[in-house]
Amino acid sequence: MPPPPDALPLPVVPALPVLPAGHDFATYARTHWSRLVVTARLLTDDPGAAEELARRTLVRMCARWRRVPRNDVDFHVRRCLVRNHLRRLRGRRAARRRAVVVLRVWEGLADAEIAQLLGCSVGAVRAHARHGLKEAGAEPGQLGEVFTRAARDIVPSEVPLAGLQAGGRIRRRRRLAVVSAACAALLAPVALLAADRLGGDGAQDGTSGARTEDGGRQATSPIRVVAPGERVTAGTGVRMWLTADGGHWSVPVNLRGDDAGHPVDEPGVSLRMDSVNGGFFLSGLFHGLSGEPGRVEVRTGDGGRTTAKVLVLAGSPGWGIWYASTPLPGKNVEALFSLGGDDRIVTVYDASGRVAARSDREWWRI
Repeated sequence: MPPPPDALPLPVVPALPVLPAGHDFATYARTHWSRLVVTARLLTDDPGAAEELARRTLVRMCARWRRVPRNDVDFHVRRCLVRNHLRRLRGRRAARRRAVVVLRVWEGLADAEIAQLLGCSVGAVRAHARHGLKEAGAEPGQLGEVFTRAARDIVPSEVPLAGLQAGGRIRRRRRLAVVSAACAALLAPVALLAADRLGGDGAQDGTSGARTEDGGRQATSPIRVVAPGERVTAGTGVRMWLTADGGHWSVPVNLRGDDAGHPVDEPGVSLRMDSVNGGFFLSGLFHGLSGEPGRVEVRTGDGGRTTAKVLVLAGSPGWGIWYASTPLPGKNVEALFSLGGDDRIVTVYDASGRVAARSDREWWRI
């Protein structure tokens, strides 16, 4: 049986240097700086942006170097490089296609490796590659020659090792400050609010169950359809709303920004944590579904799970905001920070009950 079109032979790419076992960050940065700049240049097609992308990537890696497996450093660095690039472009489809082509042709990665790196399916990688090659108007072998000629013309600057290490220390201190804040919450009395009392008497978010004739409470769906711009009170001092370009939050703390501009046509779910009266408020944006989600499940940090409430726009656009019904106490947040392996905090299920998206297991480290 002949190989599929996606399995076309690829050009030979330059081999990565072999580093000594237990190498430190400085050794890796000096050895790989030029290669990273070249890959970043092929991704961005901009000399200035390429060096800045490589610099930001190594700063992030320096901050968490002690947790990076020494036998898998290249994967983590590539993932950080590409995701930083795509995040800056807010997930533009053309950028993802170019990234797949560069990873295939220049880095020589298999489709399964690219899928793991981008956090998508192998089928999505092949589709991106197919469209990317079509837009480039060339076969993999021809593109390999183009990339090789372009790489020869790139002259990276000297590796800014001192700046990378200084930036890494700053990011590490910021991350430790977040963890310390979560641990400090253990020293303060934290009262969990009941789901139907969050934000007052529980009726403010419009999702409380109605009363039955015998005084009981009917089970209601956690999904609520809202109008564009309609403000919903999700908790004390917390308001949310949706517009055509994404989800928005208003909380009584210094915000890191909203979730507008996510690639809503690709499956995924974000996670944010805001300090509010009573603990930490968990929320985020899900996207890439074919309709409304069946449910969004959130870990509570004490070994349990809870079903989050969801806001969507009319017409089932396949994206919306999720939020936990009650804030989590500091001790639960500390437990969430310690999750390892393949543990995820948020899981989105589609209408058939299958997993549609899960939060990144390293959401607070990146």
